[in-house]
Amino acid sequence: MTVARYDGLADWYDEANAGAAEANREPLVDLLGSGGGLCLDLGCGTGQNLQTLRSTGRTVVGLEYSADQLRLARGRAGRGEVLIQGDAAVLPFADGVFSTVAALWLSTDVDDFAAVLGEAARVLRPGGVVVFYGAHPCFNGPHTEGRADEGRIVHPTYRRVGWHPPAPWWGVGGIRQRLGMRHVPLAELLNAFAEAGLVITRTVEPRSEPVPWVLGLRAEKR
Repeated sequence: MTVARYDGLADWYDEANAGAAEANREPLVDLLGSGGGLCLDLGCGTGQNLQTLRSTGRTVVGLEYSADQLRLARGRAGRGEVLIQGDAAVLPFADGVFSTVAALWLSTDVDDFAAVLGEAARVLRPGGVVVFYGAHPCFNGPHTEGRADEGRIVHPTYRRVGWHPPAPWWGVGGIRQRLGMRHVPLAELLNAFAEAGLVITRTVEPRSEPVPWVLGLRAEKR
């Protein structure tokens, strides 16, 4: 396994992302709804969403590529919950194991989001749910620049798929600068669900920002 980009940054990331994780709890619970069975938290990071997923009645299995992130996540794991180091594009699970798969803030980190979504669909039982919650492809990405009036400037790099080199509008010291960022345009994101055999049943742009930072999708395997 190659070195994960988050290795060596887990403590910094956990502190830097704490406010965002808290702000996203309520809309994420609303999108998930109540449920049961096993829930796969793809890219569980430092475990900041484990309690949120657990609160819906599901039993969480976390998968994370970074051993450094897992070090912190294990301190947040509940009784009966399992955390595994692994690659989201090559899941170490049999077909149809999970009733829910949560792909939270993952699309900007993985090399091939469509492959990850295909694997998520494979390990999901028929009738199961995939919840995507993460960077809004149109307004939150390596192509977007924040304005003081809460608006956004969308640069003409929007159609550049995959890894983006640092840009002047990224600012200094934030997550983008430290970890880099990949981009999945909206059309490719939606097509990935269709190609994986997942039917989107709900779309939300949660929270209160005038221009949304977050896109949430709930989809079913039929």
